[in-house]
Amino acid sequence: MGIAAGIHVLITGATSGIGRATAVLLARKGYSVIATGRNPAALEALTEECAGLRLTTLRLDVTDAASIRQLQLDVRRITGEAGLAALVNNAGYGQSGPLELVGDEEVRRQFETNVFGLLAVTRAFLPDMRQRGAGRIVNVSSMVGRVSLPLQGVYCATKFAVEALSDALRREVHGFGISVSIVEPGTIRTSFEETALRSAAACAVEGTPYERPMSKWRGMLSGIYTKGAAPEVVARTILRVVSARRPCTRYVSPWQGRLVLWLLGMLPTCVVDAIFRKALGLTRGDLRGGGGGGGGGGGGGGEKT
Repeated sequence: MGIAAGIHVLITGATSGIGRATAVLLARKGYSVIATGRNPAALEALTEECAGLRLTTLRLDVTDAASIRQLQLDVRRITGEAGLAALVNNAGYGQSGPLELVGDEEVRRQFETNVFGLLAVTRAFLPDMRQRGAGRIVNVSSMVGRVSLPLQGVYCATKFAVEALSDALRREVHGFGISVSIVEPGTIRTSFEETALRSAAACAVEGTPYERPMSKWRGMLSGIYTKGAAPEVVARTILRVVSARRPCTRYVSPWQGRLVLWLLGMLPTCVVDAIFRKALGLTRGDLRGGGGGGGGGGGGGGEKT
């Protein structure tokens, strides 16, 4: 056994998708779950679903320092001397659009949530874990944290950053008895993907050479995520990480994603580039028929919390 059932696990972004599925699963397995998010109605619904289980919900905006400070106080009140045994950093959202056109503010907002928010929450609870000489941190990244996709460059960049931060942190805190693992979901049927579709639709590409590639991308998103795995698949992976005696460094979920990463890693970069260009209509021939020049702002996304 790794971390025993009945102790406290904090989950960010727990109001929908992977975070919600993880909160429900861990609570049903006997863990004392602290589920956080920005949506009060969704938190209330989660509380109702887990009635009779050891689950507490708290409001949290990972981009707000005051909200994180309040979370620290609430967690200390809830956990007492036992403290927090595991932290699952899941909050995040996806931003689609060509790098030329995504607005500066959208880029900053994406990094504030997916990278700086994750780091801030982690820093808030690291000192207590270090002093106790035990703790487990699970960072939910993505397969695109290892393979960058065209028209998702900003989102991919945030996940590459999560991978790098996780690797560095794991090497820094292992000697204190703290483990750091990364979970890399593939295509999952969650509201996160609906958010990605909305951001793709909102990105101002009309009249630019990227209009048709973005239209293709939206169509691909709809098809891919309709056939994606259920969020409960990733939740079971996170349970494995939390309960393992010696958790692995990385977990790809569902497991078939490992085959995709292996294949892309074996192919020459120029071949992978050609595959993506062909799939999204980004070849020279495709782009000759595109619209006018660049500029403009990027579309928004929604919080996966």
